[in-house]
Amino acid sequence: MTLPNHFELLATDGTARTGRLTTPHGVVRTPAFMPVGTAGAMKGMHWREVRDAGADIVLGNTYHLMLRPGAERIAGLGGLQRFTGWGGPMLTDSGGFQVMSLSELRKVTEKAVTFRSHIDGTKVELSPERSIEVQRLLGSDIAMQMDECVRLPAERADIERAMQLSLRWAERSKRAFEAAPDGYMLFGIVQGGDIPDLRHASARSLTDIGFHGYAIGGLAVGEPQAVMLSMIEETAPALPADRPRYLMGVGTPEDILEAVARGVDMFDCVMPTRNGRHGMAFTRFGQINLRNARHVDDPRPLDEESPWPAARDYARAYLHHLVRSGETLGAMLLSEINVAYYQELMQGIRDAVANGTFEDFRTKTRAGWARGDIAPR
Repeated sequence: MTLPNHFELLATDGTARTGRLTTPHGVVRTPAFMPVGTAGAMKGMHWREVRDAGADIVLGNTYHLMLRPGAERIAGLGGLQRFTGWGGPMLTDSGGFQVMSLSELRKVTEKAVTFRSHIDGTKVELSPERSIEVQRLLGSDIAMQMDECVRLPAERADIERAMQLSLRWAERSKRAFEAAPDGYMLFGIVQGGDIPDLRHASARSLTDIGFHGYAIGGLAVGEPQAVMLSMIEETAPALPADRPRYLMGVGTPEDILEAVARGVDMFDCVMPTRNGRHGMAFTRFGQINLRNARHVDDPRPLDEESPWPAARDYARAYLHHLVRSGETLGAMLLSEINVAYYQELMQGIRDAVANGTFEDFRTKTRAGWARGDIAPR
């Protein structure tokens, strides 16, 4: 059964797309980058800064939130939007990836994944049905099916087993989602590792099941960028053109730009805030390491043409001092600078696709990164 479509494709330029996704808590402009608020908070940033930077939607993590403070508790407090104060659209992942990556003691069966909490060691069972239940209790606008993600490289037999299990879990996830109110969405997740025919088979089966949108999962898990882009090229054309396409866990500005060129609409990654906490800034000149001694006497801002005040108004010497001193303010400023740059990039992409100038935008943006930062006089 095909689910109602809440996505409007507004323009294309080659394979690149721009559109509008309508959720119960607001409209999401695509291509969209979703900042990651793992435990219901953006590390080092207030929600108003996330909004002012231009983000339409953020991501919350089912695994972390179900363990603390608990999905039932959040539901009792009005759901994620009210509980966190964000108020806008939210997507939650299924929790499956964190179970695989964070839990040392876990057991995968047809029924569910059983694991021990990384917080207190409590034994927890996460099934497709429970994952959907948790996401519905959280009240996220977009829920994800539960899947099994295999780190690459891996043997074909392991990749195919996980892909087939994920398809069976996709059917169960959809059945569990049937009681959700109108307007809320469930995305299926394409698996298949780095094997094209498995990707095609997964995409066909998920399309037959029918979802509001489709994610490309199992990438950015250890494979080279060329492999990731090749799998996007294999997968995106196999997905319905009238539904949003979400590349999970990606990534760098270059990864995003190249994925958009291959037809992807949505992205998420912890990189803007994580790198900011480690003294790294994303700019139109590429990534800049504020720990570097070259900034110690540099009075210039990171980018005097940036629309974001922190990138334009603070001297590099001061940012360098904050980072080297371990001051919290340094991590906060660089995190907001990075989130703002990602949103500036997405707006530039949307405008370029709408105007039919995406290839020119792509070439100029890549050239700016390649030239690198301008050295001080």
